[in-house]
Amino acid sequence: MYEDLIETKLESENIFDGNLLHIKKDKVRLPNGSEAYREWVKHPGAAAVIPYTDKGEIVLVRQYRYPIDEVTLEIPAGKLDVAGEDPLECAKRELSEETGYMANEYTYLTKLATSVGFSDEVIYIYAAKGLKAGRQHTDEDEFINVVKVPLTEAVKMVLDGRINDGKSITAIFMLDRLINNSNSPHDV
Repeated sequence: MYEDLIETKLESENIFDGNLLHIKKDKVRLPNGSEAYREWVKHPGAAAVIPYTDKGEIVLVRQYRYPIDEVTLEIPAGKLDVAGEDPLECAKRELSEETGYMANEYTYLTKLATSVGFSDEVIYIYAAKGLKAGRQHTDEDEFINVVKVPLTEAVKMVLDGRINDGKSITAIFMLDRLINNSNSPHDV
């Protein structure tokens, strides 16, 4: 259907292989027959969850993000640990590790391609409800504060830039739309 847009990989070179990221440089044939190079990041994928309480709050995590040198407010998330890992199981694990919460019900919201211009990363996003508090058990190198915010306030925080993480923005708007049946301030 869109054959006039497809690029064909001719060669692929590994530039860097790290623990999380793998940088590739591919030679491609363009739709017009010319050749070009594409540098991109191979990522194992991730899952995220927006926990929603019976009181209308969402559970977020506050943490420092080195690449942007900021403390951010985000939904719990983490990478898929092994090839073929079920994203829902990853979301459940990350919810428990980062916040201590477990949920009775999970709803799939979307699959988000985070940076299509240079990475193949996708994040599977779920909503969780029927929360039960437990004990946070983060990884050794994770320092996270758990924060509850009313969903209506979280929407305002997205709109005024206090929440700027893409997966969190997507999840907050989607949950708000589901709960408020498209009467959200972000409807256009």
